[in-house]
Parts: sequence; C-alpha cells; structure tokens
Amino acid sequence: MNIRKISLLILALVAATLGIEARRAASHVVIIGMDGWGAYSVPKADIPQMKQMMADGSFTLHKRSVLPSSSALNWATMFMGAGTEVHGYTEWNSKVPEAPSWTVCEHGIFPTVFHLLRKAEPQAEIGVMYEWDGIKYVVDTLALSYYAQAPDYEKNPTLLTEMAEQYITEKKPRLVAICFDNPDHVGHKVGHDTPEYYDKLKELDGYVKRIVEATKRAGIYDETVFVLTSDHGGKGKGHGGKTMLEMETPFIICGKGIRQGHEIMEPMMQYDVAATVARVLGLEQPQVWTGRPMKSVFGKKGKR
Repeated sequence: MNIRKISLLILALVAATLGIEARRAASHVVIIGMDGWGAYSVPKADIPQMKQMMADGSFTLHKRSVLPSSSALNWATMFMGAGTEVHGYTEWNSKVPEAPSWTVCEHGIFPTVFHLLRKAEPQAEIGVMYEWDGIKYVVDTLALSYYAQAPDYEKNPTLLTEMAEQYITEKKPRLVAICFDNPDHVGHKVGHDTPEYYDKLKELDGYVKRIVEATKRAGIYDETVFVLTSDHGGKGKGHGGKTMLEMETPFIICGKGIRQGHEIMEPMMQYDVAATVARVLGLEQPQVWTGRPMKSVFGKKGKR
C-alpha cells in the first residue's frame, strides 16, 4: 500500500470517528438491569436513588416486554434491538435461538448493541457483569472486553456491586451492563408485591447508588448516561403471562444530554432499549433491528 492510500485510509478513519463524536450524546453508558422488576412497584417502593434519577432524567413505567414475559428472551431483546421472531430466542432460559436468527454477525450471533460498539470502536472497553448465568448467552461475549458472573449472590449479595465498582473505576468502560437477578428471585420464592419484594428493591436502590458513585470516582460521571430497566415484571410467584403486571417494566434514563423531569409518552417496547443506547453512543443501528430510539429523551434540558 502506497503512502497516498495509507493517508486516505487514515483520513477515512478520522472522519468516521468524528462522525460518531458528532452524533454521540454521551461518552459512557451504564445499563443497570434488575430481573423481575415490575413497573407496578415503583410508586410504592422506597427507592430514593432511583426516584431521584427519574426526576433528573426521563422515564416511563409502561415499557412492555415481548411475549412470553420471561427472562432470557427479554434480555436478548433488550440487547439485540429486535423481538423473538427476528432474533430467535424464545424461551425463559434460551442459550441458543430456537428459531433461526434472521441474520448473524461475524461472531455467529444476532447483532447486539455491544457488537455495534465493537465494530465502530475496536479499542472500546465494553463489559457485562451478571448474577444469573443465562445472561452470558445473549450478550455476544466475543464483542466484550470483559464479562463475569458473581456467584453465590444469595450468600454474598453485594458481590456484583463490588465487581461493578472495581471495573468502572479501573477501566472506565464506554458501555457496561450490570444485571442483577433480583427482585425476580424474591418474586418466585415469596411473591411479587410483598414486603419482602419491596425490601429487596430498597436494597437494590443502595447498590444503584454505589454504582453511580463509582462513576464519580472514575471521573466519568459527567459524561455518563445511566439506564435502569428490567426484563419483565410478575404476578403472584410467577411471570410469563400477558397481564400488565408481568409485561410492564420501568425504563429510567438520565445523565449527559438527557432531558430532565420528562415522562416518556410514546409507546416503548423492550427492543427500544438497545436502539436508545445506540443513539446515546452515536451508533448506527442495523436495518434488521426493529427497535427505535426514544427521541423525546434527548434535549438541552438534560445537560449537566
């Protein structure tokens, strides 16, 4: 390759990078997912940190899961920007698609938001941490810089938070997803909408605060967007059905470039999470995604 071709290639890469920078709302995104967190619980829950993030950002309590309202397929949908009929994950514990994915990326999996960022920025630090082992099958681990499970979380419920704190402060990731298995575990064991369920939400609220504080110690807080959400809700001791108690989940987004005190009024589905995160990071979503970014959350009112 001659000098002229090398120069043109460098200019093209610089232009692409500048284009991403121009479209980007923030430099970092922290996704905090809580399995089994039903939107019905938010008004009654003692969660001051999360409610402050609602006030400081944008939110809806009417984001719908895809059916069935179960775990793996909805985590997949959250990260893959498309529904079950497109990505092919259809069961609560799907490890591979039960139906053929419409397309797959070079890693052999339907394209996730993690893959989009890896393609756009090959050197980006991207991480996923989780309690439930099923998460690793739907996040495209080959696109990640780091992924790890926090084992025995019932015996050590703070371990995932500690892992997240260390990772954020040391690595300053561009994108990280931190996936808690509660309140789903309490929902199955004791029941949704019980005192024990609300006690767990209060506990999780403290973990969210610690994660936010970690971004401050890392020096990235002012350039970070936080997303708080869930895969599904619940009813009684279960989920998977078609009631709004099972299907409606919270979506809270706050931080750099996000409107404050804004309730999202447009319809939102689970696959719109990935599209919104891609929009925050200035990424162009693939045609095969069916998700759409919640455009109303972006605006000057959100500048810190």
